[in-house]
Amino acid sequence: MSEPRLSFKEMCAEFDVTPRTLRYYEYIELLQPDREGRSRFYGLRESARMKLILRGRKFGFQLEEIRQWLLIYENDGTSAQMLAFVEMADRQMKELQEQRQQLDQAMHELAALRAVAAKGAT
Repeated sequence: MSEPRLSFKEMCAEFDVTPRTLRYYEYIELLQPDREGRSRFYGLRESARMKLILRGRKFGFQLEEIRQWLLIYENDGTSAQMLAFVEMADRQMKELQEQRQQLDQAMHELAALRAVAAKGAT
């Protein structure tokens, strides 16, 4: 029995991405669908990769980082990929913490300026 496959349109709907996004992920070699004539079909491997890509984007990873991380699995296996992920996650968590601090500071400054403006408006 053959594995389930999604068409291009079904893949876009399944993962709520635009056709342009899906084509771009193919262009930068994050996804490699099966081609039959002009049609593209996405199997279990491509669906799993898409889930990982979208999860990585959610956490703020760059597409090139995600591509390199996916290559580690293909070249060196799961264990090497998990070690690489731990390093990537540590770096990203540090970056997100810095962004949080900058955001907290900006909100504090904005609140202070708002308070001054509100006081002057009365």
